[in-house]
Amino acid sequence: MGSEPTRVMVAVNGSTIKPYPHPSISSKRAFEWTLEKIVRSNTSDFKILLLHVQVVDEDGFDEVDSIYASPDDFREMRESDRAKGLHLLEFFVKKCHEIGVGCEAWIKKGDPKDVICQEVSRVRPDFLVVGSRGLGRFQKVFVGTVSAFCVKHAECPVMTIKRNADETPSDPADD
Repeated sequence: MGSEPTRVMVAVNGSTIKPYPHPSISSKRAFEWTLEKIVRSNTSDFKILLLHVQVVDEDGFDEVDSIYASPDDFREMRESDRAKGLHLLEFFVKKCHEIGVGCEAWIKKGDPKDVICQEVSRVRPDFLVVGSRGLGRFQKVFVGTVSAFCVKHAECPVMTIKRNADETPSDPADD
């Protein structure tokens, strides 16, 4: 009685098929599975912690076809990237509020597998839920998997949720 809610961290990312603010198939599936199978109607017993990690490309920015003439151009680019992440998180936060489950959401930058594990260490959720594309052994060699890394390195129990077979795009690496 009066105990703290179970804190479930769900790592979410944007789609590689559709532009922001569309979530990836795998992260949307992981989120929906968490609500359907874990939270169900016990909304006061859970708090969803939504983490979005924005990947910084090798040069530190994504707008390689743009021309930059002043420092303000770079600030606007950073604000644009952050806004994309905020729109993505807004999608998930709205869903939480629609069903009445508490949530917190934040954005970090970096390598998703490392940042997710760092945030697990910092925030200490009861468990972590991540989506999985269900790649085969050969594809994993070239693409790598965030979920496999998190299972091995996160300092809490990790649940990996595969996307449904009927949601898999023609290139399974897409999401």
